[in-house]
This record gives sequence, structure tokens and C-alpha cells, in this order.
Amino acid sequence: MKALVYHGPGSKSLDERPMPVLADPGDAIVRVTHTTICGTDLHILKGDVPTCAPGRVLGHEGVGIVEAVGAGVATFKPGDHVLISCITSCGRCAFCRKGMYSHCTSGGWILGNTIDGTQADYVRVPHADTSLYPVPAGADEEALVMLSDILPTGFECGVLNGRVQPGCSVAIVGAGPIGLAALLTAQFYTPAEIVVIDLDAHRLATAQRFGATHVVNSAHEDPVAAVRTITGGLGADTVIEAVGVPATFELCQELVAAGGVIANVGVHGCKVDLHLETLWARNIAITTRLVDTTTTPMLMKTVLAGKLAPDHLITHRFTLDDILDAYDTFGRAAETQALKVLIAT
Repeated sequence: MKALVYHGPGSKSLDERPMPVLADPGDAIVRVTHTTICGTDLHILKGDVPTCAPGRVLGHEGVGIVEAVGAGVATFKPGDHVLISCITSCGRCAFCRKGMYSHCTSGGWILGNTIDGTQADYVRVPHADTSLYPVPAGADEEALVMLSDILPTGFECGVLNGRVQPGCSVAIVGAGPIGLAALLTAQFYTPAEIVVIDLDAHRLATAQRFGATHVVNSAHEDPVAAVRTITGGLGADTVIEAVGVPATFELCQELVAAGGVIANVGVHGCKVDLHLETLWARNIAITTRLVDTTTTPMLMKTVLAGKLAPDHLITHRFTLDDILDAYDTFGRAAETQALKVLIAT
């Protein structure tokens, strides 16, 4: 089969690889029909994720059709259309029983990280019964790819951890796919203001179309002054960090209101400074999280009901044969105006 293989920082190629085989009774082999590229894949290529070793097939998002199942799989059978979760969960360990599937002792974020992932013709999915979701007949499977990772990530790590409430003020730093996913799902809770901050005018225009009440181009105006003006001098009740670099995390510390929450979503590859000298008395909370995908079933219902349209995040389409071009397009998003690139196998 064809697969996108990581060869160490800065190096990748589309290679011929052996087909995956069932290794455990709970496994399923899925023929991938659509996948995508995540910002985390770019972090891997930068060398920010040391758990991902050279030789790994990348990718942790996708939909497909079950090709084979192990003897222990009860929920799925060959021919079923499924959503592949970015998080693999056994459903039985101490962390899974807490709903912390991302810390599953035999799963978590392993696809495209510690085992081969979805940017391939086929993928092996461990713990299939609790790591795959059935796709209803007639559903828009391209749109559902966005439910593998970015929508539950934006919702759980940003909106839920950020304690977004009706009438509150929200500032989202970063208008990439994750920031936009947080923007879309924050509106479930009808905040009074949602301010999106970025350097990219096109992404900010997209944020306005997606429901932001205000956008701030930090290349041309002071985002701290802008947010304080919008919030009557108070700062934002919820600040969502959706980039993953030191400068944006420091900005979040300046934006948060007394009693507010900084919800980190970005993948950080180096240390950041925490300014407790100014924050120690401000009653704030700082949260971190790897997505658990506990909200995936609910989000799927909202998509199927037409209440959420994640297909609007798709800006470019490629085939697996052209995945290197897809990476180039996604990696130059400021030039190409890419949000999510969809890859058909």
C-alpha cells in the first residue's frame, strides 16, 4: 500500500509499505477513504514530538470502511463505514474509566505517533469497539473527517476547559483550524463576545463568517488594548491559546480577566514563561489537555442535524498520490489560504 512516512525532522516521503495485519483480537483493519493533515503532523516534522520515531506512517484522522476485524471485536464488521478517532481507548483502564481516554494505558494518541497512522491506504486501529464510530448511511463523510480531531479538540480543550458560559467574553488566539473549531463550538454557549486574534487577514475574515463578534489583526493593532476596549477594560473571561508558541501563550496571560481561564490547546515544542509576578493575585486558572474525544458522539449528532457545518473548514482537496503537495499547501497556509486539506485515497 501507499503511505506517508516520517523519516526524521524535516523529512517525509510517500512510500510503498506492507499492508497492516491484525495483531490483537480487538483490532480492526480500516481501508481509509479520506484523511487530512493536522498541525500536530507539522509539529512532528519540526521535531517537536520525540515519541514519533523515524519510519512511522503519519496521520491520526480519517474515515473509512472496515476491511477486517479481530475475534474480539463485537461492534463492527467488514463493510461498515466508520469514523476513526484520533484517540484510541481500551475503555477499561483507570484513565478510561475517568473519561480520560487520551491517557489510556494501552492507547491514547498512538495513531501516527507511536504506531502507524491514517495517511495511508489502510490502517490498523487497536481497541476498535471503543475507538471507531459508525457513520450513518447518507452522512457527508468528508465533513466527518473533521470530527476525528479538530472539532473535539477545539471543543474539549478550548471551550469546555475554558468554562465558556452564556454572556461571557472569549478571546481565541490563533485562527487556524483548531482556533476556528473552538470558535464554532463556543457558540453552543452563546457568549456575548468572541474575539479572534491572528496575523492573517484571510483567516480573520473566515472567523467573522464563522461567527466571531470581533477580529483583531495583531500585525496592525495591539490585541491587548483591543480586547480591553471590547470588554470594558476587564479582559476576556476565557482565553483560548490555539497556536503553541511562547509569544501567543504570553499574550494570553495579558488578555485574561481577573477570575478568568486560560485554556491551552496549542502543541508547545519549547518552554514558555509564566508571569506569576503579575498573575498570582488575579484568581485565574490555566488548563492543559489532550483531547479525550468524549464529546465525539454529541458533535456527530450536531453535524448530522445540520447544526454544525465542519465541511466549511475544508479548503483544498488532494489524492493520496499528491499528499506531498498537500503538505506543501498546508505548510504554507499564509500563502495558500489553506485551512484543512482533504486527502482521498
